[in-house]
Amino acid sequence: MKHPLVRAVRSVGLDAADVAARLGVDPKTVQRWFGGRVPYPRYRAALVDLTGWTERDLWPDVARASQADAMGREVRTAYPHRSAAPPDAWLRLFERAEHQIDVLAYSALFLAENADTLRVLQDKARDGVRIRLALGDPDGTQVARRGAEEGVDGIMQMRIRNTLILCRPLTSEPGVRLRLHDTVLYASIYRADDELLVNPHVYGCPASYAPVLHLIRTADDGMATTYLDSFERVWASARDAE
Repeated sequence: MKHPLVRAVRSVGLDAADVAARLGVDPKTVQRWFGGRVPYPRYRAALVDLTGWTERDLWPDVARASQADAMGREVRTAYPHRSAAPPDAWLRLFERAEHQIDVLAYSALFLAENADTLRVLQDKARDGVRIRLALGDPDGTQVARRGAEEGVDGIMQMRIRNTLILCRPLTSEPGVRLRLHDTVLYASIYRADDELLVNPHVYGCPASYAPVLHLIRTADDGMATTYLDSFERVWASARDAE
């Protein structure tokens, strides 16, 4: 079976000599590529432009390895449950923010009860950092359902209302926006620029018992971007809090 590069080159009406001339390499080098040798990155990029085929189509193994390597760079660390993370992890995360802070959760009461965290968020807002808080709608169906799943029923609504009260000084700052969402929340997201703490939700398990991933966005199609896109979708569907 011919190598995908051979099929790609022929699909645009070229042969090895044509490729060699356009890329400034020896025709024997192109023949070795046709036989399965992987070109250097700059030549892979040139062949993608020349043929219109993606790197994944031309060299699937290389693309998979690159993706795995990128994923490894994105995951800074992981904790088996939220309480296993350093107590000041969220505080330090927000302290590093220069442009954007986002929070997506149902209550995030553990943050609101931390005076140091609220102080840092308030200072960041006054320094011009944009802050968006998306909390669960205490009157929404999904919050009630989540409370029932955890066996705490109305306590979830009470926790959200407590957070709203504690966050009043913060939400009075310019640049701070608070919305309420009524979505099935698959993960709580805490974002400072390109750095995230993600707390995936587990059915019937409180968020404090679920894992936490510390991610750094290194690519536009990686894990961090997936969670950031999720935040934007929830934010767009949420309503401004009164």
